[in-house]
Amino acid sequence: MEQDGVRRREQDRDDAESMFQGVARQAELVRTGKTTSRALVEAALRRIGRTGPVLGAFRVVLAEQALTEADARDATEPSGPLHGVPIAVKDELDVAGQVTTFGGAANRTPVAADSEAVRRLRAAGAVVIGKTTMPEFGQWPFTESAAHGHTRNPWDTTRTPGGSSGGSAAAVAAGLVGAALGGDGGGSIRIPAACCGLFGLKPARGRVSTAPNPHLWYALGTVGPLTRSVGDAALLYDVLAGTTPTDRWSARPAPTSWVEALRTPPGRLRIGYAAKPAVPGVRPHPEHVGALLETVRALRALGHDVREVDPRYPDATAPFAAQFCGGVRAEADAVERPDLLGRRTRRTLALARLVPESAVERGIRAGERLAERADRMFTTMDLLLTPVVAERPRAVGALDGAGLLTALARSRPMVAYTALWNVTGHPAASVPAGLGQDGLPLAVQLVGRREDEVTVLRVAAQLEEVRPWAQRRPRPPAA
Repeated sequence: MEQDGVRRREQDRDDAESMFQGVARQAELVRTGKTTSRALVEAALRRIGRTGPVLGAFRVVLAEQALTEADARDATEPSGPLHGVPIAVKDELDVAGQVTTFGGAANRTPVAADSEAVRRLRAAGAVVIGKTTMPEFGQWPFTESAAHGHTRNPWDTTRTPGGSSGGSAAAVAAGLVGAALGGDGGGSIRIPAACCGLFGLKPARGRVSTAPNPHLWYALGTVGPLTRSVGDAALLYDVLAGTTPTDRWSARPAPTSWVEALRTPPGRLRIGYAAKPAVPGVRPHPEHVGALLETVRALRALGHDVREVDPRYPDATAPFAAQFCGGVRAEADAVERPDLLGRRTRRTLALARLVPESAVERGIRAGERLAERADRMFTTMDLLLTPVVAERPRAVGALDGAGLLTALARSRPMVAYTALWNVTGHPAASVPAGLGQDGLPLAVQLVGRREDEVTVLRVAAQLEEVRPWAQRRPRPPAA
């Protein structure tokens, strides 16, 4: 029995080492023959089996399918930058043969084909290991739903991992996978990245395809990964970037590989910083302001010109609300069993049906005008530095018993720094900034000019180099 325990602990340690090292290193190990895709998938499945039930990070685990895919990868020569690497996918993206639930119970039929983002992952050699949890239609910055329960933060399982890509964030932070796809319609990549100590970049509008859907919450939504490191994010965006003729928005192609771009320092930049949120009436937690000021000192030490600014944020409430309502309505209209939508979603939908399509389109145009106003901020600075969220992660059950208005009120501090940039389409990233007194991660947000993700990535990589975070791990939750 004692020997069995020793072997189990050794296996746990080896599995953790495999998963926490990230996707670029995993791909390198497969490419050089130091491990196999099957070994990586088996390690991920063991970790999901041991800690996944506590976290609630996965809606479905594709164990047999992933092992079959891994064997197929091992039987061929590496042909892509993610060859043999297991990756998870948020449950708003189609995975062939699986139901796309959008975090609810109203869809029942498996889809026939992968979404474009998932197709690109597979074309790069990745193995899809499962679909991660989300609140219904991604409406909330807390990953809780009547259909799939509560998702928990690996750093403290009594706390939320944020949302709406909370399942993806929890899976990566806990070392169940090296990376996972999420989506961001109001902060849904950046918020869980901040809560879980990960790097999460919301790309520019139209950078990554939403096909087969023409849009994700109209102009608000984008698709992207949550990763442990900036380099892994760059690698994944090199794979994911690009759109199809069915996409409503398309960004200009990047002039070079983002992985290559990271090899060139950004030079001395003008960086403005502000603790002021874009949503009036919200006050940031003192530790978040402290993390902001500590990052200011780090950036100055790196040689940047960093100055406090008053961003004079434009009011994005009306265009965001119009597109939010339009997006929820469009997704709800596409489900098979609208009678099975959650109670709170039905109330959102009743409100959304009062917003005509013409108002949604006016909201999009208003957002474009706000983007032009926001562009003027970047005539005097290259990047804007702010907190990511205003409050510490709430206790699990943030939405329990909450009606629509209460849920909206509880969400405001979580989206006070993030949602504006979905309205304007500017790239923005959550960058880890240490741990708070409660043991949970701290983070800051870097916002760049439209379609200038590269500058955001380069400065984030500088911060990662001077204060490394990728190997910081939460204590494994009790199974």
